[in-house]
Amino acid sequence: MEQSTLICRGVGLRGVDPYQVSPGYTLFAHLTSPGTVKLIDNHGQEVHRWDLSYRPGRHAQIVRNGNLAYNGVHPDAPRLFPLWQKYRGGVMMELDPQGNVVSEHRDPLAHHDQHHLDNGELLYTTVERLELEKGDSVLGGIPHSEAPDGKVYADCIKHVSSSGELLWSWKAIDHLDPKKFALQPHYPREHWPLINSLYSLKDGNILASLRSVSAVIIISRETGEILWHLDSTVVAQQHCASEMEDGSILIFDNGTFRHHESATYSRVIQVSREDKRIVWEYKDPHPMTFFTPLMGGAQRLRGGNTLITEAAFGRIFEVTQEGELVWEYIVPDFAAYKGLDAKEIEGYFPYPANALFRAYKYAPEQIPWLHPN
Repeated sequence: MEQSTLICRGVGLRGVDPYQVSPGYTLFAHLTSPGTVKLIDNHGQEVHRWDLSYRPGRHAQIVRNGNLAYNGVHPDAPRLFPLWQKYRGGVMMELDPQGNVVSEHRDPLAHHDQHHLDNGELLYTTVERLELEKGDSVLGGIPHSEAPDGKVYADCIKHVSSSGELLWSWKAIDHLDPKKFALQPHYPREHWPLINSLYSLKDGNILASLRSVSAVIIISRETGEILWHLDSTVVAQQHCASEMEDGSILIFDNGTFRHHESATYSRVIQVSREDKRIVWEYKDPHPMTFFTPLMGGAQRLRGGNTLITEAAFGRIFEVTQEGELVWEYIVPDFAAYKGLDAKEIEGYFPYPANALFRAYKYAPEQIPWLHPN
């Protein structure tokens, strides 16, 4: 008998409402693949794929010119601490539909959201090892849970040109108040504050999601200071913060250790910049059946639907503004980390999984090479 609960529940296309689903194609990278990116249609059929040389260092996107932007795992990055192998990246490539590399930027300390901008520039997160005194200034977390070298690694943000020239940078240790942004008590002290998403706002400032302190912030491009702070009274180990047309912020709120609630569930929220009020929310009608403790994504589509990635369980689905489910797909590919040069986490994740970091959906006109006629 099949032993995987996820496979028993069913994989591939689970359902589609052809009248309400957004037209287009969904792109995703299965995290424990050697480097496969798939593009599927609304019937769950694969219409294109890329087989690349590096396992996914989180996610892939289609950029404005129709090329693939892919974040692969750097083959020679330092082994900082065990879970670094789970979320590091470092090879930021743009490829044409045939898989030819158009451009590439490498940074062995890059992790999580290596965000390819439409003009060829890159906005991405890295880490730096803090000196002992600065590491001690980071508050909270599990006592004595620093990295194996006894150090704390802190986030930095880099914005580089298409040729790799550094255009702007920011360091968490220089701009975050350790008291206001203390690690949550159940989180290891090896990495602070663990930025898992970046977004370049229309006004030029930077939106960032900080997982291990449960915060979403806006960083001033001019001064580096924090202009806006959504704290753990609203979000819990969230991911994938992005700006909507009206300036509000869409967030995948994972829900782990959410304040004032004992039942754990994930949700997607849209938050007003002005008063931090939740103006739209999606959670499952049976809330606890939609949950991912790790990763996760939310993308507002043309027409108003929202694509949601329930990442740890390989589930991608689309809902209307009214919260009606109109498309659901479960990644059918299962594999463990064995053989992917990630021995440090083989014991953490010893089972075959279909997890992905984040999926994106594109309208047909955004992928003109797919159906040129």
